[in-house]
Amino acid sequence: MKFLDGSWKKDICQWEELLKEETLGKTVTIEGALHSIRKMGEVAFLILRKREGLFQTVYEQGAADLPLASCKEGMFLRVTGSLKKETRAPHERELHLAHIEILSKPAEPMPLAIDKWKLDTSLEAKLNMRPIALRNVQERAKFKIQEALVRAFRDYLYQEGFTEIHTPKIGARGAEGGANLFKLSYFHKPAVLAQSPQFYKQMMVGVFDRVFETGPVFRAEKHNTKRHLNEYTSLDFEMGYIDSFEEIMAMETGFLQYARALLKKDYEKELSILKITLPKVEEIPVVRFDEAKELASEKYQRKIRNPYDLEPEEEALIGKYFKEEYDADFVFVTHYPSKKRPFYAMDDPADPRFTLSFDLLFHGLEVTTGGQRIHDYQMLLDKIKDRGMETEGMEQYLDTFKHGMPPHGGLGIGLERLTMQLLGEENVREACLFPRDMNRLEP
Repeated sequence: MKFLDGSWKKDICQWEELLKEETLGKTVTIEGALHSIRKMGEVAFLILRKREGLFQTVYEQGAADLPLASCKEGMFLRVTGSLKKETRAPHERELHLAHIEILSKPAEPMPLAIDKWKLDTSLEAKLNMRPIALRNVQERAKFKIQEALVRAFRDYLYQEGFTEIHTPKIGARGAEGGANLFKLSYFHKPAVLAQSPQFYKQMMVGVFDRVFETGPVFRAEKHNTKRHLNEYTSLDFEMGYIDSFEEIMAMETGFLQYARALLKKDYEKELSILKITLPKVEEIPVVRFDEAKELASEKYQRKIRNPYDLEPEEEALIGKYFKEEYDADFVFVTHYPSKKRPFYAMDDPADPRFTLSFDLLFHGLEVTTGGQRIHDYQMLLDKIKDRGMETEGMEQYLDTFKHGMPPHGGLGIGLERLTMQLLGEENVREACLFPRDMNRLEP
């Protein structure tokens, strides 16, 4: 009878051990993918790719037990040798090979030159061969940065007393209304893919006070732009007992500060690889929607065409204005018109034409939408009626408010957009592992 206790012993030298001074001169075994082969006469450098980065090994004629001709880029190897100091090598050390074990062989040559520092191919080619393209060091680093953002979101909100929840992605009705829904048949009943976890977040505020979720949302909008995806990851939170919608903005500012510190602390290598300059988040300016439109219009001589929403060009100009005037990378735009916000958005008591809501712009692109919600049952019913909407399909959501709810609000952050802006990319697909848009369902 065998029993497992949760431990597993492997005689494989891990990355942190490779970098210790006391490991130099010892015989060690490491595993990795053969990223590139650089032949230098009787000596060749076999560069291994591990999850932490690239590591240099040295193949010397007659010293290793496998012919160099048998080594191909793309192989996965287990190698043993002597670890020696070499100031010219990455990490100032290299492994002089004695034994090479092939764990797997590629069936054909690499379709992309992943060993190049920059993957010099089109976005379409990268997306078509995504699992291979991501083996490139720079391409892979983008998603370590994205990892940091999600990690920071979770860690910061746990620290602030939030409970993580997981809401369904198949429902009977969308949370935002409108026609941008993916419809499907659910055991012969009509259903939709979730546009947002909004209703569930609000309902759970009555249970846990503060909740958050990271998960996919689906928008069936027929767009084909550099800033839109039909499936994206949303970082959502909702918090109860708020005094003002500005509390939501303050919480997001705290998250951004936490994320910046985490990136500096644990992701310095990726920041260096991608040449990222971290944005300023010590203070974020706040401006009303109507004032922001006027400021951009006056400074850049652009006529205001839509009084109820911000056009992409306006967002870019507002971002430019606050960068030029205040050296700000982010700006909160508040008090969006009630006409363009969902029914559950709380109207401003001082002027019901506007809502207690906001968007966060990052370098001129909206990455967050949030605000205070209506928490009174009768106010919700009145607003639904005023908009000519029906309550059908929302009964369980509305029933929650029959039994009392605290003042609350929340937000949703588009993870891919936030990552794209941080990376300085022009297309949101660069910041999505496997993008889904009007023309792409694979890989």
